[in-house]
Amino acid sequence: MKLNIKGLIPAIIQDNETKNVLMLGYMNQEALDKTLELNKVTFFSRSKNRLWTKGEESGYFLNLVSIKNDCDNDTLLIKVNPVGPTCHTGLDTCWQEINNQEFGFITKLEETIKNRKENADSNKSYVASLFVKGINKIAQKVGEEAVEVVIEAKDTNDDLFLSESADLLFHYLILLQAKGYQLNDVVNILKSREK
Repeated sequence: MKLNIKGLIPAIIQDNETKNVLMLGYMNQEALDKTLELNKVTFFSRSKNRLWTKGEESGYFLNLVSIKNDCDNDTLLIKVNPVGPTCHTGLDTCWQEINNQEFGFITKLEETIKNRKENADSNKSYVASLFVKGINKIAQKVGEEAVEVVIEAKDTNDDLFLSESADLLFHYLILLQAKGYQLNDVVNILKSREK
């Protein structure tokens, strides 16, 4: 990959798994070549005035997953699998520590469910009414939705299958909250089984 530009360009570093933006560094062609050679992100350090492989002192490398140019070919998006914290302060990112995996809309939905649980008014919210009815009712709803997904999976109506799948996921997120967990807790178990 050749940049075909002079000087330094910004390189945005993104966690391949969580999609969190971890840091911003600068690269020239030599830094990019070294990154591709090592499969570890290497910058041109303006303060050291030399190439600098992130983690060369700390051991907290940024293992390369992919590199993409932006539309103007003057900025890079580099996806990585970080080894340890990225920021020199010991935080996950250079902006703030992020302890939990972010799942975009699902994370927002989990927050809504949590708010409904904590502010349960069964007259105004379906979710709150389930929490008022207790764990047995919530677990029953997950079971009902799971059966409906299986039934629709054996049919040919994709819209119904997807709709029932959404209902199952929604009620499963409610069940997780009722048990004091979040989707991230389940994902971490799946990650531990990957090895």
